[in-house]
Amino acid sequence: MTSRLTAAVVGCGWMGVDYVEWLAGRSDADLVGIVDSNPERLKAISERFEVGQTYPDVQSMLASTVPDVVAIVTPTAYFKEVVLACAEAGVKGIMVEKPIGGLLSDVDEMIEACESRGIVFGGGRVQRAIKEMQQVARSIRDGEYGAIIGASVHNWGGGVQISGGGNQHVSVLRLLTGAEITEMVAWAKPQEVLESDTDVGLTVNGQFTLSSGIQCPVFGMATPLGALDGGVQVWSDNALISADSFALPEVFVGFDESGARVRIDTPWEPKENHAAALDGSIGSFLAAVNIGSELWVSARDLRAALEVAIAAKRSALLGSVPVKLPLEDRSLSLYPARGRWLGQNV
Repeated sequence: MTSRLTAAVVGCGWMGVDYVEWLAGRSDADLVGIVDSNPERLKAISERFEVGQTYPDVQSMLASTVPDVVAIVTPTAYFKEVVLACAEAGVKGIMVEKPIGGLLSDVDEMIEACESRGIVFGGGRVQRAIKEMQQVARSIRDGEYGAIIGASVHNWGGGVQISGGGNQHVSVLRLLTGAEITEMVAWAKPQEVLESDTDVGLTVNGQFTLSSGIQCPVFGMATPLGALDGGVQVWSDNALISADSFALPEVFVGFDESGARVRIDTPWEPKENHAAALDGSIGSFLAAVNIGSELWVSARDLRAALEVAIAAKRSALLGSVPVKLPLEDRSLSLYPARGRWLGQNV
């Protein structure tokens, strides 16, 4: 049995507006409040989407009402404060955008606070939440394409941020292979970014070792693979699944007379679709809270991606040494671009 959940959005910036619009149109959720520190923006968005209750901060909202679910779309620096406040207030489900944090111990604290209370802790607009990606992953798990024997990552992070855009690649790789990244070896440039506390503008090449035994090459720049200028490929003896960044997957099965792979017809076109990722992440999150179904993007997924990014930067900084995962040192950190961390107008 399903019921309508009460929902709130904390943070109404450029991405938060997408969450407000999506939740305002749902039949299985009632958007009961939005939170933002900018009163003019708050007023404009509440009028546009006919949201009755607005609040300047999360404490004001929780003092008035405790929604069933809260989507946190603030800059990353404020995730921990808002997550812990919502968890302590008794919210049933919390979701955050990516990257989930900067300091690993802060991320651990958020996850522990939610899991110890039985709170569903989901992640935001990540490519693995596209329903067609989930469908292909199920087909792989069911053995439809044979055992996966290889994988590769291309243009990791889009040559911009391995903790932000690179989150997409790591999350899709783990989904399609059904494996964890257990070791990372990396080479990176430029040196001044490598020695900083951020990854903005860092180009990383390297190799992932997966728990399945697969050695996965990682390319920091676009590669000449047709439409695939930045994404993940996995393959078996007879099939190849290609997932460009934010695009619906391409599937190739068998070979033609020249030995080239044959792309099979799918009910979807393998084109970029950011809306599908948001639809899948929020939809599966609401269902997980409502009926306990599978969460397509979890906070643990976001943490795994952050750990891989930290490990890659650390490996390269120390001279391309192998770094084991999960990381033992929870004081390690990696911070995104200033706009992601503190807000575009800071």
